[in-house]
Amino acid sequence: MKGITRREFVKTVVIGGASLTLGGAISHKPLEALASGKYDIGQCKSVRITCISELGWFDSKKLVSQVKAAGGFKISQWVIPWDPQNAAGSCSLIEVGLLDGSHHKFLVDTGWNRYYMDQAFKREGIDKMLKHGEIEFLFISHEHLDHLWGLETTLRYNPQISMFIPSTFYSEGMHYVRGAAFNECNAANRISHQGRLIKLQPGTINELYPGAAAVTFDLPIIGRVRGEESFYFNVKDKGMVLVTGCCHQNTITFADFAIDKIKGGANMYGIYGGLHIAPFGPMNPDREFIVKEMGKYSFKKVACNHCTGEVAVKRMVELGYPVVRGTARFGSKSDLYVGNGDVVEF
Repeated sequence: MKGITRREFVKTVVIGGASLTLGGAISHKPLEALASGKYDIGQCKSVRITCISELGWFDSKKLVSQVKAAGGFKISQWVIPWDPQNAAGSCSLIEVGLLDGSHHKFLVDTGWNRYYMDQAFKREGIDKMLKHGEIEFLFISHEHLDHLWGLETTLRYNPQISMFIPSTFYSEGMHYVRGAAFNECNAANRISHQGRLIKLQPGTINELYPGAAAVTFDLPIIGRVRGEESFYFNVKDKGMVLVTGCCHQNTITFADFAIDKIKGGANMYGIYGGLHIAPFGPMNPDREFIVKEMGKYSFKKVACNHCTGEVAVKRMVELGYPVVRGTARFGSKSDLYVGNGDVVEF
């Protein structure tokens, strides 16, 4: 694998775009709407989530200063000279129990720093699960560095694993999946993905298992990223569980989609993941509005972490929301939220 700069990469796209062909990539067939206009995703028995790592980076001030020095949050993530020593990553293991008694495992995201992620994988036994084929696929919520750039760690243990990505991935992300180094931003994936690549189109509801469906939301995201795909689980006798990487679509859009489009979606049970409310700063009127609006969904479990922001979690606690607390182990900075190595069951 040859290391290239983004400028060189763009040049190769213009001259030899065939290098970006998707090869064995396939499309996933979406569900069809019922006569009511809603979609029946079925039901599952349980959802168990292990937070492998919710720590995207170690020092937020350093990360923000690097972004500002490069020109601000509208600048492409692929041209910022990130400090590898400040990189960690976001990744979770999902275990779904079905009504027929079977159980299925998959990963949501694969972190940023491959050395950090390899330690986290070994700590939770993910390395062995990947080697033995216990993990059925890798689900990349979106193209951000702390969710995608640690891809080599997963591929080292299973380069043929199936992978779901939003169809809105930019060309740099596609090239990275196939094996590339971007020297300007200190990003490298030295192992080409050899498995099925499934691209989910925005707005479609894709059933992965009975009671488990994925949806891509199409929106521009900071760092020149577009689109985020998230999960809906319909747990029998409990209700809808929403699982996301960063929820750039915001929690209101995320929850309202289930209410409007999915059969049984109004019966909310829980939410897990980064909720992207106050990741870098204090609360403001817009962030306060989002937190207060969460109350109308009557979640029974709010298991947030990563980019939610500690000030936002504290506000949820003040409002009496059923926030699931963590243990503040393995680098997570607070026990207010679900952290590294913690497990949540729905």
